[in-house]
Amino acid sequence: MMNKFTLAAIAAVMAGAGSAQATNIEFWYGNTGPVETAIKAQCDAFNASQSEHHVNCVGQGSYEVSMQKAIAAYRAKNHPVLIQFFDAGTLDLMLSDAVEPVQDLMPDVKWDQYIAGARAYYETSGGKLFAQPYNSSTLLFYTNKTELEKAGITETPQTWEDVIEAARKLKAAGHACPFVTDGDTWRVLEQFSARHGLPIATKHNGYDGLDAEYVINTTFAAKHLANLLEWRKEGLVRLAADTKAGNYTAAFNAGECAMMEQSSGSYAAAAKAFDGKYELTVTMAPMYKGYERHNTFVGGASIYIMKGHDKAEIDAAKAFLDFLRKPEQQMFFTANTGYVPVTTDVLDAIAKSDEANSPKYATAKVGVESMNQPATPDTRGIRLGFYVQFREVFMEETQKAFAGQQTMQVALDNTKKRGDQLLRRFEQTYKGKKLP
Repeated sequence: MMNKFTLAAIAAVMAGAGSAQATNIEFWYGNTGPVETAIKAQCDAFNASQSEHHVNCVGQGSYEVSMQKAIAAYRAKNHPVLIQFFDAGTLDLMLSDAVEPVQDLMPDVKWDQYIAGARAYYETSGGKLFAQPYNSSTLLFYTNKTELEKAGITETPQTWEDVIEAARKLKAAGHACPFVTDGDTWRVLEQFSARHGLPIATKHNGYDGLDAEYVINTTFAAKHLANLLEWRKEGLVRLAADTKAGNYTAAFNAGECAMMEQSSGSYAAAAKAFDGKYELTVTMAPMYKGYERHNTFVGGASIYIMKGHDKAEIDAAKAFLDFLRKPEQQMFFTANTGYVPVTTDVLDAIAKSDEANSPKYATAKVGVESMNQPATPDTRGIRLGFYVQFREVFMEETQKAFAGQQTMQVALDNTKKRGDQLLRRFEQTYKGKKLP
């Protein structure tokens, strides 16, 4: 009769044999908080669903850090099979020669099921998807309905003119923070320009060539930024630094501020903070009167398959991507994070579910609707080199304007000049290289 030590030894050997059969791969991501929790849950669910593949999901702390580490690891030939890259790094990665277009590796997937707003940012000029959209967000408008109603505002503002009228009523009622923003490039420039049908740069935001130039200092976006500056002086708009919380999302979630525009990915935290205290509304971001609404850009990130791995590893990567694409997995991710579904069949699945009208799916319909508004060649996305650095330049110059150190027009003129210098450096770096 075998003793317990022999049985334990046999079990250990069998466990080792089973794990040896599974192909292990790594997936690097850059999220924290509720999104990281949801990512880890999906990784665990995939690993539990089958025994052929095993994915190790490794958090890197932020998109920027994840991108830097992946590039360094690729050069050292120690890179993961799957990497999550955020929207601003798209062109850099496409031209890096470090990734395989997912549509080439997975030709049988019905890629046309991806909503147009999610596809456009990550596809080639010929319409081929380079990466699989994953945690996709877009810009939405959040209001504290409870605080608005206290000030006599019964309708959710839909235009900027409505927002400012509501802000004046809130201020008159004693509200210290009617509308709050952090002035982030993604929110006040990129998403504003997209939904108003405005270019950020020539060559349709770089899609038609590396010789693009910034035009942000000459479009209506310049007027909007100047307005934000004046509205702040009037006490209608607060920046993050103006709030008690020192963080604009936290200030809204705490009830300190009554309105904000923020990523759909912030919905879960806002809903949790508001529970039992305030009523939350979420709608499409406001427009200026006289402008036709166009699609907002997809935000968040997508997943790329990196080169230099064997067939078994690629097969494991494809299996994991197939798993994430399932409607039930997208529904789980939306319900737990606020990120929007990325394929058309998911909205139908939500509508047919028992929780179709649940608050946890509040961002799904409005987010997809926002990204599926009429598109133009300037609302496809942003395909500009060194764009991560450009965002830093934009923030640096516009924050000087908000601090009263220069006018907003000077800030945008400086941003255009410095941004064009980045574009020329990028163009020189990839001289002779054809845009995908």
